[in-house]
Amino acid sequence: MTGTWCCEFELSDGRFASVTPRGAHATARVLVRLHGEPLGYLTVPMDDAVPATVAREAEALCADRIAAHLAAEGASDVAVATDTCPNRVVADTLVSVVVCTRNRADQLGACLDRLRALTYPNLEILIVDNAPTDDSTRQVVEAVADPRFRHVVEPRPGLSCARNRGLAEARGTYLAYTDDDVAVDAGWVQGLLKGLRSAADVGCVTGLVATAEISGPAEEYFDARAASWSTRCEPQRFDLDGSAPDDALYPYSPGIFGTGANLAFDRALLVELGGFDEALGAGTRTRGGEDLDIFLRVLRAGRALVYEPAALVWHHHRADPEALLRQMFGYGAGLSAFITKCLLQRNTRREVLGRIPLGLRRMAAIRSQTRERLTPDASAPRGAMLREFLGFGAGPVLYLQARRSVRARARSAR
Repeated sequence: MTGTWCCEFELSDGRFASVTPRGAHATARVLVRLHGEPLGYLTVPMDDAVPATVAREAEALCADRIAAHLAAEGASDVAVATDTCPNRVVADTLVSVVVCTRNRADQLGACLDRLRALTYPNLEILIVDNAPTDDSTRQVVEAVADPRFRHVVEPRPGLSCARNRGLAEARGTYLAYTDDDVAVDAGWVQGLLKGLRSAADVGCVTGLVATAEISGPAEEYFDARAASWSTRCEPQRFDLDGSAPDDALYPYSPGIFGTGANLAFDRALLVELGGFDEALGAGTRTRGGEDLDIFLRVLRAGRALVYEPAALVWHHHRADPEALLRQMFGYGAGLSAFITKCLLQRNTRREVLGRIPLGLRRMAAIRSQTRERLTPDASAPRGAMLREFLGFGAGPVLYLQARRSVRARARSAR
């Protein structure tokens, strides 16, 4: 028996659910939910992954969260959600969902199946086909035969270009983004709206990106590395007016806000901000950093960002070691490209310069922190941290090259 079965358990009905089938795993990681609200995680041996045992352990582990939920609902029993459930969202505002993809028709179908099962009543779903080399993505979208789905081509390569095309095409009041390697929860959109409607100044919401499967060393390493946005079950608000963590790096703190695989915006704000920086992100030289950049720009525009775990998606990590190493290089390059952009701007230069020494110490501590999260018999893929640091060193040059390419493309278009 190897690996970890990643699943969820709803306390109100005692049922398990998962993106990947239950198999001959050694352990089960269980996301405990009450009326859809994520409360926390349990890790148990597979023999104990039965309703009675998990319910008993979950009620002990999450007692405070359960009590708070029931108090807010005015209920005494977990069995039935009422109209006053704190995780209940009633709305019919048009929401635009954007999925950006490139030449991955083989896995896109599973993503679209989950999107079809979304329970929110008023959706348009845009599949942005980014610089495709064939017609396979269009064929997958058309096979869905759902009028809510629309296939859009963005010929310029790069995730930020694709996201900006989704922004230009969207008609919704709110705009949600996810990736083609993600399986959304049926109530994902309601979770995003819960965060967006939590206060008048909220401009952006991110959510819980739970690990969908751990079957090998590469997936286990990335799961440990991504704990800042894959295990947090407490909502959190971020702004520049007092709602901030006790962190000297804030708001230049990678990972604390969430990730681009699960985020939503007040669409009018994103238009006002000019969309995503097309010199950053997957598919460009920098390979990342576009989500860090847009999070900071939302905050500096005087708006709040909310992390809302009820906006749940499940993410399939890279299972191939070489693909993981490429991803780690991209993480490092994207981070330092983002920092380079901040250093080139007068309004952020001084703040970033003052935080660089602490940021470098934090990076040096990542290796030990990740190892602490790994199981005792697991090991990090050889060279993972080295690739990330190499990417970090290359990021400034890559950003300058990407920025020149974007400017040259804009001049050519004019």
